[in-house]
Amino acid sequence: MNQPYKEKLYQKDFVLLSAPLMAAYRAVESQRNDRLFDDPFAAKLVTPEAQKIALEDPEEEGRAFLAVRTRFFDDFLLGSASVAPQIVNLGAGMDTRAFRLNWTQETKYFEIDYPEVLNYKNEILKDVPTICSRYSIAVDLTDTNWVELLLQQGYDRNIPSVWLLEGLIYYLGETEAHSLLKTIAELTTIDSWIGLDLLNHLCKDSTYDEFYQGYFRSGFDNPEELLAAYAWEAEVLQPGEEGANFNRYIYPFPPRDHENVERVFLIKAKKII
Repeated sequence: MNQPYKEKLYQKDFVLLSAPLMAAYRAVESQRNDRLFDDPFAAKLVTPEAQKIALEDPEEEGRAFLAVRTRFFDDFLLGSASVAPQIVNLGAGMDTRAFRLNWTQETKYFEIDYPEVLNYKNEILKDVPTICSRYSIAVDLTDTNWVELLLQQGYDRNIPSVWLLEGLIYYLGETEAHSLLKTIAELTTIDSWIGLDLLNHLCKDSTYDEFYQGYFRSGFDNPEELLAAYAWEAEVLQPGEEGANFNRYIYPFPPRDHENVERVFLIKAKKII
């Protein structure tokens, strides 16, 4: 991705840019004949700056990863929601799963993100109905007030829930990441689920893609160990592996026992305590 399209931004400003940028990539994917998902609302949420970046980005590997990641978490949410009636999407951005996936009327779908993000999305999609009950909680996740707001909106910590942290953890420092995972552990009961993606330390520090350089703030080399500390039993895949390629991602990572490799992890985990 080419650096001239963006001067270095503050961390929050970059996250605010990345939200419509992900929508732009989903819009491009939705136009493919072999698309992995169909997002009819993504194009409505794209800003001119995000569209310019997405259309002029020649990097097919990155496009394939984002398509696979979206489909991976689509499948995760629909599968786990069958046993947990409430979903919490942290750092929801311009995600439209509350509108486009086939939920039941009993499903409660909570979206949490910056006010700038959710207010923009809510205005554009204000006339789009949802089958599920959608709750929009506009707050900075570094403000612990988000927990109180979630509970006020009807989240029940005593029954199973599903949590999605897509494209979130690596924008937090390691202390912030651990604090967030601890909070989620306290809010969830046994048989809850969590889905997230992580980078390892080498990938976090990579200089390969200047667009993201300096904005990724945490990396974890052993996701299973990280999540086990908060009572989650994790299944960890790398893009390209069975269950995380969908015949699209053709750039497999070396086995995890190979050292000095930049890695991305797609994870789904079940609460066991």
